[in-house]
Amino acid sequence: MTIQLLYFPGCPHHERARRSVRAAIALAGLPATFEELDTTAATTPAPLARWGSPTVLVDGVDVGGAHAPTGATCRLYPEGGAPTTSMVLAAIRARRQPGARP
Repeated sequence: MTIQLLYFPGCPHHERARRSVRAAIALAGLPATFEELDTTAATTPAPLARWGSPTVLVDGVDVGGAHAPTGATCRLYPEGGAPTTSMVLAAIRARRQPGARP
């Protein structure tokens, strides 16, 4: 399973998103590793650079339900500026379901 936290420098919700990802990974019993990508870095693949900050992808699927990149802007989620632990955990659990694409 690949978990990615996409952000850009100065994003006021980046740290909160990081805490949500770490907590969800722990609750799911997964190894405590995930990838953080600065969307403004030259090394970030173009498709990932088009997501807003913060964005959490689990196996390439946005935990917020967006089906396409949201643009290089600050993202706001229904319960605040960052995805919640429960949103990330639900995405992890969904990816573990039989029939989920790899």
